Amino acid sequence: MNQGVTWSEIRVRYRETDQMAIAWHGNYIEWFEVARTDWLRGHGLSYRELENRGILLPVLRVSCDYARPARYDDVLVIETKLQSYNGLRLTLSYIVRAQQEESIVASGHTEHAFTNAKLHPIRIARSAPEIHRLLEG
Repeated sequence: MNQGVTWSEIRVRYRETDQMAIAWHGNYIEWFEVARTDWLRGHGLSYRELENRGILLPVLRVSCDYARPARYDDVLVIETKLQSYNGLRLTLSYIVRAQQEESIVASGHTEHAFTNAKLHPIRIARSAPEIHRLLEG
């Protein structure tokens, strides 16, 4: 399994905060998506390439545990790595840290299935063996 870690940087924008200047909890799911896209690119893949080949990666499950608030203008660094891969599904883990303090702000996971354009599950080893090899490491 390829455990290659990638890091994504996000600055909390004003519109992402509430009246207390704290980042709204739902933004973390969007930030995980940014980090997931960066992780794919960091491993020689892109959503566009996958979709052009008729391969989709819908989210099956998402979790996020909040440790402390992120605030307006904080720079967050999201560490992303492959947690598991079995040919049908892949799970990525995320650790969000405040760059200024290196403290953990949140952590989470997303689980995805490989599907075709009709959202039917596919075995990536058959559909795209080079991607399977890449993910297996």
